[in-house]
Amino acid sequence: MKVTAIIALVIAFSASAANAQDGATAFKKCIACLDVGPTAKNKVGPILNGLDGRKSGTIAGFNYSDANKSSNITWSEATFLEYIKDPRAKIPNTKMVFVGIKNEAEAKSLWDYLKQFDADGKTK
Repeated sequence: MKVTAIIALVIAFSASAANAQDGATAFKKCIACLDVGPTAKNKVGPILNGLDGRKSGTIAGFNYSDANKSSNITWSEATFLEYIKDPRAKIPNTKMVFVGIKNEAEAKSLWDYLKQFDADGKTK
């Protein structure tokens, strides 16, 4: 029984790690405007460190649109997946200019990649 549980955990961790790796590839679509990791800086968009559980519009030093600041979004997987399909549909009047990621598997991989970074940009 314990061996089965350990095997299940190893498989789940491996799948999550593979998903995060695919997400690193997906993040290449974002890197011109957004940054993540220990040396991340605000660019055209805010840094994405600590995104999971963060309230939208709260990164210090970034000039968010009023739409983003007042969206009352707290980032979670479900919210991110809805947003990344079509950012302007989720937050009308946002400054974010991006066609979105329509492929759900790619969007989930991107989320897995982003959520591994804590607020300081260290991987969890």
